[in-house]
Amino acid sequence: MEIIVILLLALALDLTFGEMPNAWHPVAWLGKLISLETRPAPKTGKIRQLAYGVSMVLITLGLIVTAVYFLLAYLREVNPVVYIIVAGLLVKFTFSLRGLRQAVDAVRGLIAKDKLVQARVSLKSLVSRDTNELNKGQLISAAVESAAENICDSFVAPLFYFLLFGVPGAIAYRVINTFDAMMGYHGHWEYLGKFAARLDDIANFIPARITALIIVLSSPICRKNMSQAWHIMIRDHKKTESPNAGWTMGAIAGALGVQLEKAEHYKLGDNHFPLSLDTIDASRQIILVAAIIWCSISILAEVIYLVAT
Repeated sequence: MEIIVILLLALALDLTFGEMPNAWHPVAWLGKLISLETRPAPKTGKIRQLAYGVSMVLITLGLIVTAVYFLLAYLREVNPVVYIIVAGLLVKFTFSLRGLRQAVDAVRGLIAKDKLVQARVSLKSLVSRDTNELNKGQLISAAVESAAENICDSFVAPLFYFLLFGVPGAIAYRVINTFDAMMGYHGHWEYLGKFAARLDDIANFIPARITALIIVLSSPICRKNMSQAWHIMIRDHKKTESPNAGWTMGAIAGALGVQLEKAEHYKLGDNHFPLSLDTIDASRQIILVAAIIWCSISILAEVIYLVAT
């Protein structure tokens, strides 16, 4: 039962308090650590950069996960109550449902006030693309895309690995995902971050597809088109460079009957309805229902496991 208690505690902490300030947030500390680790990285040489990137990810991942494992093992023996509280806090730091909703709401609010310059800046907390030249429709599209993709990265995937491997599993996922967010993109750090990007692709392979299916299931509950969500997901999921992002973004594009576009990269879905603020509202509703469904599935799976064993 402790897994369920830890999960419920983590969810309660997230819904009640949201994200801590960066000065106190372990993921922000990890980001600073990664920045420090990249400073002595080789500036030239693809093989040297790749080797350094692999070593950096594996050593950091191993040290953090090992420290968390032994800390929790110690607390579990000394004081089970403190163990559960600390475990709940650590799991909460691996996901952010309330923070995702607030980030999307912030972008929506700025677009509604026609403050597009501020909306472009706010959107940078959700996407890695260059937002400086995005028009209103592109801002709305990016907000919907990020909501669909981030419900996997920021919620479904961490809990998936928590259920499989406990707190160390959730922590390991968050470390991998943070490395990918900071280094796993093309450009100056392409080879330094290549291993982090591929490792993140592997880590998200199953969670992304689970998330896409949950978005499809959420569609009729939100009075959206379930059959189109399935159809567009299957048809368009290969259009994105990421092997995972197209599944969730395609599913939500189909459910909403809109076309989501990243200029010169992909177009997902069919343009049955124009992009508007209502599109963001509907995507936010689908994401919330998807989160509720995933929580229910997670708890039910753990109960079934307990009964079976």
